[in-house]
Amino acid sequence: MITFLRLPRRGAVAATLTTALAAAAALLSPATASAAGPGAARTAGQTNTLPVRDALAQLPVTAEDRTGYQRTAFRHWIDADKDGCDTRKEVLKAEALVAPEQGPGCALTGGEWYSPYDDTYFNDASRLDIDHLVPLAEAWDSGASSWTATERQAYANDLGDARDLIAVSAKSNRSKADQDPSTWLPPAAGYRCTYVTDWIADKTRWGLSIDPVEQAALEQNLAACPDSPITVTTAR
Repeated sequence: MITFLRLPRRGAVAATLTTALAAAAALLSPATASAAGPGAARTAGQTNTLPVRDALAQLPVTAEDRTGYQRTAFRHWIDADKDGCDTRKEVLKAEALVAPEQGPGCALTGGEWYSPYDDTYFNDASRLDIDHLVPLAEAWDSGASSWTATERQAYANDLGDARDLIAVSAKSNRSKADQDPSTWLPPAAGYRCTYVTDWIADKTRWGLSIDPVEQAALEQNLAACPDSPITVTTAR
């Protein structure tokens, strides 16, 4: 059974990042904050539910530009709530099917995980990557190049929405690299509707744009998927 709505998780860490995002949003001008659709104002913390095809239609369509991109522009992984576990470890703990044991320095041993990209189970966390669903380079192309360092850090460590960071096999994540759905989709075909739906939710949450080729790929893939409602809380 495919699930299209994944709700926010991760307790205190999510609350810490929500506070940071709200502070970052206060620095934006109204013109910069508007990205929910042509002429639509955005405010951090707004929660809306709408069919995924409507959400796609509201994303601004612009050409992408990777000029000046550096991965180091997005600081990660951080320990937002100062509990000794950085963002990577928080995702691993949250998504474990069998909880790992946590030792000093948030060292994780044991545990079991499922990588939906390739329909594979793992009992070794070192074989997993934490994927930014919308890759950092893609975010840069789509609007993050104009963000502050604080906003980019918040994006790179976003624990406020379960769709944005996901534990997957290192093999699948490195195959994906910084590609969008026009050139890469999960090898597990049964997960693709969830993947493109979550991609749209992530771009909506962060006010990111799509390019024409990406738009066409998303529309083509959604044509084979239910027009399921998505609930998104804006991060900026």
